[in-house]
Amino acid sequence: MNKKVKWYRRIFSFFREVKAELKKVTWPSRNEVQSTTVVVILTTVFFGVYLYCMDLIFSWILNYVRGLFG
Repeated sequence: MNKKVKWYRRIFSFFREVKAELKKVTWPSRNEVQSTTVVVILTTVFFGVYLYCMDLIFSWILNYVRGLFG
């Protein structure tokens, strides 16, 4: 029984400490989150288009080389 009580106390202590640490966090404002999200989305789209174009170019080159020797 004593071990169970200590086990529950450790759990409650852990969550109290988590709550205290979360109060210390400096959370970003809504505008900061929105602007960062836009940057991430635009960067992802840009690199997606870039990689797609590079894939097309290398596919054309590979097909051309295969046509020469195939």
